[in-house]
Amino acid sequence: MTETYTATKTRSARPGWSVTFRHPLRRDTRGKLGLKIRRGLGTTDDLEADKFVSQMNELLSDRRWWSADRRPEAEKVFSPQIVSAFFDGIEVGRVDTNALREALIPFPSRELGYPKIVLLGTTGAGKTTLLRHVIGSNHKIDRFPSTSTAKTTIADTEIITVDGSYEAAITFMSEFEVRAHIDECIEAACLAALDKQQDAKIASAFLVHKEERFRLSYILGEWAKKEASNVENDEDSFDFEDIAPDEMMNEEGVSDDEIETNRRCLNLYISRAKELTTVVATEIEKDFGLLEDQTSPDDKAAWLELFSDALFDSEDFSRLALDVKDEVEKRFELIEGTLERSTTGWPTVCSFQSDDRNAFLSKVRWFSGNHFQQFGRLLTPLVDGIRVRGPFKPLHQELGGYDKLILIDGQGLGHTSESASTVSTRVTTRFADADLILLVDSSQQPLQAAPMALLRAIGSSGYTEKLAIAFTHFDLVKGDNLKTLAQKQNHVLAGIANAATTLRRALGVPVALALEKQLEKNVVFLGGLDREIEAIPPGVIGEMKKLLRLMQSSAQPATPVELAPIYVASGLETALRDAIEGFIFPWEARLGLSYRDGIRKENWTRIKALNRRIAGGWGNNEYYELMPVGDLISRLQEELSRWLNNPSDWTRTPKDEEEQAASISPVRRAVFTALHELANNRLVDEHRSDWTTAYLFGGPGSAYTRAVKIAQIYKEAAPSISSAMTKDGRDFVKKIVQIMQSSVENAGGRFKII
Repeated sequence: MTETYTATKTRSARPGWSVTFRHPLRRDTRGKLGLKIRRGLGTTDDLEADKFVSQMNELLSDRRWWSADRRPEAEKVFSPQIVSAFFDGIEVGRVDTNALREALIPFPSRELGYPKIVLLGTTGAGKTTLLRHVIGSNHKIDRFPSTSTAKTTIADTEIITVDGSYEAAITFMSEFEVRAHIDECIEAACLAALDKQQDAKIASAFLVHKEERFRLSYILGEWAKKEASNVENDEDSFDFEDIAPDEMMNEEGVSDDEIETNRRCLNLYISRAKELTTVVATEIEKDFGLLEDQTSPDDKAAWLELFSDALFDSEDFSRLALDVKDEVEKRFELIEGTLERSTTGWPTVCSFQSDDRNAFLSKVRWFSGNHFQQFGRLLTPLVDGIRVRGPFKPLHQELGGYDKLILIDGQGLGHTSESASTVSTRVTTRFADADLILLVDSSQQPLQAAPMALLRAIGSSGYTEKLAIAFTHFDLVKGDNLKTLAQKQNHVLAGIANAATTLRRALGVPVALALEKQLEKNVVFLGGLDREIEAIPPGVIGEMKKLLRLMQSSAQPATPVELAPIYVASGLETALRDAIEGFIFPWEARLGLSYRDGIRKENWTRIKALNRRIAGGWGNNEYYELMPVGDLISRLQEELSRWLNNPSDWTRTPKDEEEQAASISPVRRAVFTALHELANNRLVDEHRSDWTTAYLFGGPGSAYTRAVKIAQIYKEAAPSISSAMTKDGRDFVKKIVQIMQSSVENAGGRFKII
């Protein structure tokens, strides 16, 4: 049955009348056609607004207008407001935000002596604190980039150290992604209300997204009132010493009046969420009874899924989501700088410059800060990239002279056991462009799951020579058996040796040995980084100087290797079989379709959230530790890398093992790049409609049906390899052979197919 689309005249936070309608050509965050649109009409006159709405209904009722190429003709028939509301955004693809920043502030070239350093590490390892010292940022006054004990860096921060004025180019999430996150925040609030939580808990679910990357509290303000506290009289205080609060200029804070206005707005949102919950739950209860009457976990899961589906289909839900989106968008009106927008009016990039460092950083902090006194105006959760340039230099006089650097601080690596085998593709796509990959890790414990996964990815992909490691918190390495500096350093280095033993099993001896040598050569020990630079001891300053030398020298071109491997294709099918089983089997366990020791079944809500992202085309095919694209890349790359360890011959006799490893690295890198495109195409692009079908399953048993459908997608994308494989399997092998052949031959080697 053909759906009928109609428009209505509405009032919202915008001045005057708006037109609201479901767009027949644009998909919502679940991948369904019918995205709810609300656009201002630019009039307060009732009759004029009615005329505009009538035009929109005429356009919506005639499918002949439903094509982007009809826009020129529509402009002759309908008012500009209606043409813009309908046709803007029909053909909006993903905006390359990196290109937007590059157009405004291009990276200086490597030939000019500017190395590109990517800092990576687990949450809390201290990479952003280290970066502050490298750019001479005062912890208390500058507060840039932002740090905390929780997840802080949620967007790439790119810093170019160069003489001249200070400049910034800041890009934002797409309107679609922001709306998708808002939808999930409202859903979380409704689920909390359904659980009969207190208003404070409902507000918490609404204000902080489950992934902790999108925090509405930064943008809309906090739920609780700001209350004065007296730490000295607090019997439950855990503070052992007085710590001065971060310095905040009065004009940077949010006024009490604004805080109160924000709180009233939040109160209204929570009330509406509770009312929405009651209405939707009542409808579900008519057919399926009360949630508390569901006897089995599967019945409860089915009830909750029906509830969530009904939420998203509710007009009240859509109105609330649009109201929140409008309130979020209003925060852009408060910023200074040149703001560029998309065809739909959503901000895409903001730029500004200044000769005054303090004034410049004061503006930047609205896009990167996390200070509680700025809650209600911060745009930090909406930012997907910050690029700044200027005379950022270390404050210590002994650290001068290193003024040509490009420093990139990205989101922290995962830090749970589930993320042990895979690194996000947001990280791995940075490898090729980096001159130095700096792993920042705490020296207080051996290398954990996430750093080990990073080392596996770097080693198998052929980027070992770009690797360095900075061990932080070295001042806290203590023990009765650790009295001298050398003893402490050897204790930490022993962790690298232990890690290499584990890596030998995963990557093979040549790659593991190369990683071990590289880490022992390019290692620094740092401590006390939470202090200001003048309070850091000379030994640490010496290590920082060593690190800066390492950074600057990484721009030097590598010495070409006049040696190349020769391969025969035999054995590739075995490597592919192991890789595909290593991908499929764990995912069957996560989906609850089989049992694998050490791999737990994922909650259906997480599987559905991953499904929503892929079906909706969010551009981020991951959710928490669920990274199907990254998993397939990792498993293929590691097995193919092990196969590459043993060429059948060489173009000449190698001098030593180091030359052998250096000659294979270009092949590994080319394979790694090709696998990123292959995995994304096969798992996502070629199965977008299947992902949408999987997401739209509803009712009792839908979680299982969805799991089966997703498993089917995986098996079609990565078909089984055996002596009795299907045509899909043979085609997959052929594609991998082509990738291997071109990678080897482009590196100067030879590849024989038998």
